[in-house]
Amino acid sequence: MLKNISVFENDPVPRAVFKLALPTVLSMIVSVFYNMVDTFFVGQTGDANQMAAVSVATPVFLFFMAAGNIFGMGGSSFLSRALGEKRYDKAKNISSFCLYAGIAVGIIGTILMFSFMTEILQAVGTSENTFGYAKEYLSWIAYGGVAIVVSTAFTNLVRGEGASQSAMKAMMAGTIANIVLDPIFILDRFLFIPCLGLGVAGAAIATVIGNLVSIVVCFFHVISKNSVLTLSPKYFAMRNGILKGVLLIGLPASLTNILMSLSNILTNKFLVSYGDVNVAGMGIAMKANMLVIFVQLGVAAGTQPLIGYTFGAKNFKRMKAAMKFAMLCNITAGISLTALYFIFTRQIVNIFINDPTVIDAGVRMLRALMVSSPVVGILFMFNFSFQAMGKALPSLALAVSRQGFVFLPAIILLNMFLGLEGIVLAQPIADYVSIFMALCMFLYMNKGFKKMEQEAASANDTH
Repeated sequence: MLKNISVFENDPVPRAVFKLALPTVLSMIVSVFYNMVDTFFVGQTGDANQMAAVSVATPVFLFFMAAGNIFGMGGSSFLSRALGEKRYDKAKNISSFCLYAGIAVGIIGTILMFSFMTEILQAVGTSENTFGYAKEYLSWIAYGGVAIVVSTAFTNLVRGEGASQSAMKAMMAGTIANIVLDPIFILDRFLFIPCLGLGVAGAAIATVIGNLVSIVVCFFHVISKNSVLTLSPKYFAMRNGILKGVLLIGLPASLTNILMSLSNILTNKFLVSYGDVNVAGMGIAMKANMLVIFVQLGVAAGTQPLIGYTFGAKNFKRMKAAMKFAMLCNITAGISLTALYFIFTRQIVNIFINDPTVIDAGVRMLRALMVSSPVVGILFMFNFSFQAMGKALPSLALAVSRQGFVFLPAIILLNMFLGLEGIVLAQPIADYVSIFMALCMFLYMNKGFKKMEQEAASANDTH
């Protein structure tokens, strides 16, 4: 645990950012490849309806991840600030609360999912061709609800105490297990080996098992001597600011996932009127675009504990230096990956499916989604930084802008005036508006940081 804190306090900013962010980025990249492989193997069934079913069902799966992020992102932010304040017992209270509250929420989610399965599937835009496949997929995801919530929460908590390599191992172990199991569960035959041939249900089962593997790795880290986290229920507490501290940041962070789910659902409902081919094409485009998004998310998420720790320690100069360097890394990665994607768009989409009509749709949609990719990492960096600082209102405002009050009017109006092209342009437009909002928020907050720095300098001079 002291080794982790040394990264926060003593390493030069570029080294600290790389130590914390690189394992997170690597685990994010592996997760992206899992999603791509998952889509690839479903595509190998040769059934566009199964591909479309996964596309429309995935947003519902994200609701479980959103629940996990209430305790993962909220707990991680609160945890890193508590460590910066040297309040180690409180860190144990936070981790125990997040574990057991996450289990309870996962159980509730599973019950709700099975109670309203038909209504949920009708709401997300399934057609007659995709309803049965989507039901199979979501039924297995519902069985694994607790695993998904706890896995999402604890990988973030482990990262929040500065153990980004352990968090990476947990995510990668789960993802690799998922990738290995995908062909076994999804296909009838793989490399001349008979498999289970469960189709989309197999994809969901592999996902649940992967999350269970991640939990096991996280728990092994927690019971080691290198962690301040705990699994013991005796540290469980909701009072003394624990519940409020977690939810204050966790709910806005979770809202990002919820709004992402709702925006995906709305997008699919609009796309259904243009045919299941376009639903499948958008599903592929969004999966492919995840590499660019997740690399930049990884840098932001990996740097978040450093920002939270320095904010808790009131070391604003180091905090802002970390933010600037991480943003530079994101812009560099965004520009480089966008250039590669525009050059090899068709080849990337062709990896997932051989249907020429789906490929044409996917190419058009992927290029539209990439319009904001060079700079969207700036938005992620600001959002994760606001979460790390415990700034609930700015974090909430960004959460409801990119996927909410900017995106939703944009997709409705653009669909009315531009049709299919308007639907896929809605997200890049929302990204640029949200980046401008985030910059304005930080400039306002920076005035307060400068004032606190001056007060701290005056106090030191007095002593």
